[in-house]
Amino acid sequence: MKLKIAIQKSGRLYDDSVKLLKDCGIDLKNGVNKLKTESDNFPLEAYFLRDDDIPQYVEDAVADIGIVGENVLLENGRQVDIVEQLGFGKCRLSVAVGRSDQYTGVQYLHGKRIATTYPNLVRQFLEKNKVEADIHEISGSVEIAPGIGLAHAIVDLVSSGSTLFMNGLKEVETVLQSQAVLIKNKGLNAEQQAILDKLCFRIRAVRKARNNKYILLNAPNEKLKEIISLLPGMKSPTVLPLAEPGWSSVHSVLNENEFWDIIERLRDAGAQGILVVPIEKMII
Repeated sequence: MKLKIAIQKSGRLYDDSVKLLKDCGIDLKNGVNKLKTESDNFPLEAYFLRDDDIPQYVEDAVADIGIVGENVLLENGRQVDIVEQLGFGKCRLSVAVGRSDQYTGVQYLHGKRIATTYPNLVRQFLEKNKVEADIHEISGSVEIAPGIGLAHAIVDLVSSGSTLFMNGLKEVETVLQSQAVLIKNKGLNAEQQAILDKLCFRIRAVRKARNNKYILLNAPNEKLKEIISLLPGMKSPTVLPLAEPGWSSVHSVLNENEFWDIIERLRDAGAQGILVVPIEKMII
């Protein structure tokens, strides 16, 4: 049996989805211009689909699992389970208005026309904030809607904000923070779930490796206790004596988010010869 996974056939999630599987040691046969391919070294079959279709295909068990943006999943409202947040494809669904508009808060939207490709999420946002507005559902080029008089505001995906700026808009409210997620059909059998568990084990190992760095440093023994106290590590750092008396080699793992702060403190505490090595996989 092979587990069937649905992946975006083109767009912002395709490359990262395929790379994630490759980093998990899963080789897919050449899928260029193909809608279906499979792996030779893992029980996985991949379907390349439109991102908007993936939640429905998973709900209907055409695919067992899928990788899709949370924004698409929540807009569609399909009955599937989120298995794992994947950490890529991060963006936000935001409200934007004209740069010269005097935005005073969510109530500013009351009675306004809002253009979006996410009418369900916008409707939920407005209801939550007790705002009545006219939602115009359009596909593509949402950011031009205020400029041509179609709408007073838009709700669209934002990454850097450069597209908004170029169209004379400013971001004023965040409706939803989104990233790629792994979803599954609610009715997987035991064999399918076992394959999924193996896949998730690999995904978590890859993600932990991406978020951590392996460091090696030399420390004077009189400073060893202070230096070790700065290293969170997975359990405790490895300490090995060096050939030069009075010195030890310390090995540990640092999280990407706190990396530079700790490195600076280690140097100030007397650590020398600090080496930083990327981690390919991290099993805990």
